Amino acid sequence: MQFEVWAPQAGRVTLQCDGATRALERDPERAGWWTGEAEADDGSRYGFALDGGPVLPDPRSRRQPDGPDGLSAVVDHARHVWRTGDWGGRPLPGAVLYELHVGTYTREGTFDAAAARLEHLVELGVTHVELMPVCPFPGTHGWGYEGVSLWAVHEPYGGPEGLKRFVDRAHELGLGVVLDVVHNHLGPSGNYLPRFGPYFTDTHHTPWGAAVNLDAPGSDEVRDFLTGSALAWLRDYRIDGLRLDAVHALADTRACHFLEELSTAVDTLAADLGRPLFLIAESDLNDPRLITPRAEGGLGLNAQWNDDFHHALHTALTGESQGYYADFARAPLAAVAKTLTCGYFHDGTYSSFRGRRHGRPLDRTRVAGHRLIGYTQTHDQVGNRAQGDRLSMLLADTPGLLACAATLTLTAPFTPMLFMGEEWAAGTPWQFFTDHTDPELAEAVRRGRRREFAAHGWAEEDVPDPQDPATRDRSCLDWSEPETGPHARVLAWYRTLIALRREQPDLTDPDLADTRVAYDQEARWLAFRRGDVRVAVNLGKEPAAIPLGTRPARVLAAWEPVGPPDADGVLHVPGRSCVVLAQS
Repeated sequence: MQFEVWAPQAGRVTLQCDGATRALERDPERAGWWTGEAEADDGSRYGFALDGGPVLPDPRSRRQPDGPDGLSAVVDHARHVWRTGDWGGRPLPGAVLYELHVGTYTREGTFDAAAARLEHLVELGVTHVELMPVCPFPGTHGWGYEGVSLWAVHEPYGGPEGLKRFVDRAHELGLGVVLDVVHNHLGPSGNYLPRFGPYFTDTHHTPWGAAVNLDAPGSDEVRDFLTGSALAWLRDYRIDGLRLDAVHALADTRACHFLEELSTAVDTLAADLGRPLFLIAESDLNDPRLITPRAEGGLGLNAQWNDDFHHALHTALTGESQGYYADFARAPLAAVAKTLTCGYFHDGTYSSFRGRRHGRPLDRTRVAGHRLIGYTQTHDQVGNRAQGDRLSMLLADTPGLLACAATLTLTAPFTPMLFMGEEWAAGTPWQFFTDHTDPELAEAVRRGRRREFAAHGWAEEDVPDPQDPATRDRSCLDWSEPETGPHARVLAWYRTLIALRREQPDLTDPDLADTRVAYDQEARWLAFRRGDVRVAVNLGKEPAAIPLGTRPARVLAAWEPVGPPDADGVLHVPGRSCVVLAQS
């Protein structure tokens, strides 16, 4: 078997494979690369030693059986027999995404256990499962954003074969699979990349330290490393799309931005495989060039998370106004209306949180609505709260507001995304948890978390200890909830709304410019039109009289019993309730 590694700063590189050691030779065709052959099979353990140093895992390791610090293992992808050999893919337009964390979706915390619960998602009506990162990280349990082996799969989840079984089962059920990947930083524990080459640069800095090297000397190979990893997930594991974490932290001054290079490579692979592939970015830049086709001068990504929609809706529902919510809380329904019609709230407007103008207008006549991902909850917006409290906890006494949140998310002109458990108003929190094996790092994370929230008035004892196993355990979904009491009613409402998206073509129309909104900030109602579909939500305690016009309308779905509009075209909606109608 041929082994190779990029180590441009090394004077000597040796391979250790299944206990045998041999020297590698410089590749005469590729500067900085070392190659050599050795007997190896699927599962063979190996690593590289640089200049007589310790044996280190392969930067492009496909498997880390003993975690980030252990030896790598050979993975023969050809050995896996796919049950869904004719999978043709599921494109993004018309999708309903469902964000899922493998380690807490079930108490077992494995791919196989999660796969056994996928029929629930089919019955719910979602089209794609979006997995949070699955690269190896220290310990057993964590969010996954501190991965270090970007080509490998976390062993406690089930390793490479476990991920393939999960994808196969999802595809059998008609579900696409999206994977969250992290290119903007690597975890601090088990990160040996700097020993091999200039994977990081001090030219730029990020919240996690030195930036990934995308534009300094040696960056050609680093960009290839990241692109190769992305293509491997799509090709070797048959993933349908990737969610790219915090792309605003990818510092790149080159003429061809890394994201443009990546989107080009993914489009080429899609053509080769004959199935649709897509890229979704997390970005706080509010820059439409991110999701503008390359032929029109953009970077060519297919979609991006839209935090502005979340922030506007969250403030309207909860009244919270701290931090980045401040700009939206001044007139929350106006903020919701602007995001529904313009995509971004900050499109060149002043942001008090940032102390400057922020964003750029989005051309609604050119950007399709499905290119913005809309949501009321995500792992960030729940887990980065001090106690990991979900919207269902903040609005525990007002289930009608949860119904309004679901209605706005699932009928808006965006691609909707749910966070696991949201669909039944889960009573379990989703908290920040880690399992660092380095005691000093574990203590630093614990203190940092408590210090962060102490600045916002939280008592230290009220901030969960990320290293306490109970924090992860509390965050596991309770699968006894969905069919019981108020949880069942919320679940039925989500199923109804998703079915309406499937049945009403206007709800998946990509034309952003076709959305029309009216609202009353004081009375706390908002209504909008998408084609012949009308949506009305009343966030206030008192009934609302909402003028819809005189065209006849019939009720498609309502949280509380609601009749059609009266002879004057006025719809009477109970307090904290919502309704979807079709006009003829």
